[in-house]
Amino acid sequence: MLNPFCAAFMLALEAQKVMELRLVRIAWGGADAWSEMMSMVGEKVVAAMEAANTVMAGGSHDQVLARYRELVADNTRRLMRA
Repeated sequence: MLNPFCAAFMLALEAQKVMELRLVRIAWGGADAWSEMMSMVGEKVVAAMEAANTVMAGGSHDQVLARYRELVADNTRRLMRA
């Protein structure tokens, strides 16, 4: 994206959908809720480490935002199917 603010803004909007879908799954309870809570934590740690590696390797903030948006899109697709 040409304007990094646009990418960050879009990430914020897209992440809201994932949070909504996750909260619904957790509210239903059961094994799916527990599994979702465990995967949330693991995904955040892995994504943060990946972002740090990208920056340390000389990557740009655009690359980090693009990767986070990919991860959010993957989560949206997964949560919408179930």
